[in-house]
Amino acid sequence: MSAVLVPGDYRPQPRPSWLSAPFWEAAARGELIVQRCGACQHLFFRPEAACPRCLAQEWSWERMSGRATVYSFTVVHRPPVPGMTVPYAVADVLLDEGVHMMTNIVGCDKDEVAIDMPVKVEFVKQADLFLPFFIPVHSSEGQARHAAE
Repeated sequence: MSAVLVPGDYRPQPRPSWLSAPFWEAAARGELIVQRCGACQHLFFRPEAACPRCLAQEWSWERMSGRATVYSFTVVHRPPVPGMTVPYAVADVLLDEGVHMMTNIVGCDKDEVAIDMPVKVEFVKQADLFLPFFIPVHSSEGQARHAAE
């Protein structure tokens, strides 16, 4: 039995709004996007009507690389809603572009998840949406990534 949520396991279905609809449309295309403030250029995620740094209401969507590093994580052993498979890893990942994002780490055992672990986005279709999960970057990919930096 996998100790970490695997694609296909039940997840509560997010409800897209006028504000988050572009994010979900991009996810369906396999793209990870976040907002960039038009005034201070701050990148931010979760979709907001105003920049959390300067409160400007002019922003645009920008495509991210989909690569990240595990910043922090926890393993959930008690399902928050009935039907969810446990245990699974919830993580704060730091995208290469500097944006933090809450997600699940999939594709490995819970004991393999670690701070500073390189990961990349993988979109998994559930009902009408594609949900962004993060999977470990294979060691050869991770080495090539750090060599390029």
